[in-house]
Amino acid sequence: RFLEQVKYECHHFNGTERVRFLFRDIYNQEEVLRFDSDVWEFRAVTELGRPDAEYWNSQKDILEDRRAAVDTVCRHNYEILDRFLVPRR
Repeated sequence: RFLEQVKYECHHFNGTERVRFLFRDIYNQEEVLRFDSDVWEFRAVTELGRPDAEYWNSQKDILEDRRAAVDTVCRHNYEILDRFLVPRR
């Protein structure tokens, strides 16, 4: 048996002035691979993640999709949620 998890994280600093997007691939509670918008590529966290990192970094469409997530996922969702989560004055 095994458990694989994929996590997408958006970290906002000063509203949407600075946004960091993380994609994390977790296998049996250990992160094996990550995409970090600060470095713009997939990085293996363990040897198990190395083949996927090398493959995904060679696929232009996959990289472009992850790079765009800062705007298409993080900033987009922030603008929607901001209306409901930020107290009105």
